[in-house]
Amino acid sequence: MRRLEDKVAIVTGAAQGLGETYAKAMAAEGAKVMVSDIEDPSRVVNEIKESNGTAVGIQCDVTDDASIAAMVTATEEEFGSVEILVNNAALFAALRLTPIMEMSNEDWDRTMTVNARGSFQCIKGVVPSMLKNGRGKIINVSSGTFYYGGPGMADYVSSKGAILGLTRSAARELGDKNIHVNAIVPGLTISEGVDNHPQLGVAREPTVASRILKREMMPEDLVGTLLFLASEDSDFLSGQSINVDGGRYCQ
Repeated sequence: MRRLEDKVAIVTGAAQGLGETYAKAMAAEGAKVMVSDIEDPSRVVNEIKESNGTAVGIQCDVTDDASIAAMVTATEEEFGSVEILVNNAALFAALRLTPIMEMSNEDWDRTMTVNARGSFQCIKGVVPSMLKNGRGKIINVSSGTFYYGGPGMADYVSSKGAILGLTRSAARELGDKNIHVNAIVPGLTISEGVDNHPQLGVAREPTVASRILKREMMPEDLVGTLLFLASEDSDFLSGQSINVDGGRYCQ
């Protein structure tokens, strides 16, 4: 039996990149997936359907409560109450390395709003639907940059550190409601956005050298951990942050 058979899942930021990988992997395991993104998600939805998966799509701004409410309502109308939320939507590939002394307050606020507050808002928007089921799995997406403080990325690194704090607080608050909250902490992953980024190429070789497993990390390397956290296999796990980085940080 597929691990997520008939589970109802929302994946934010799923029209491309890692979110697309997450959405397709969950659909392949039997989940009914709401593919959410601020951009048009129709390509990913169509590709899931072509692979005999179940998906619908919606354009959603994770920093807007009304937009999130519309996403949850559309999911419930199509599939039923939400059981899984993958909080993936974030700014990364569009950001450029900027020293702290040159970073504007506006750039800082924009990154923090989308990356940190957006996940917070989605949790608030989705939990009432999970309560109807009496259970839920929330999977937040942090970043290994938090552990080493990537230079030129103070806004991004801080936003992903906030995700770890949010994960722990939300897990404690929601545990008695049978809602599990955990975080995936990916290392540098060669997604399309990273591959085409004009400034990240220099980080690839030293990153591989720092890992126990001496190779580049691909989006598919995250799928096993994602499915574990989304499935019943992780039913006694909450408040945890799992590094998926080829062993760069041994914790």
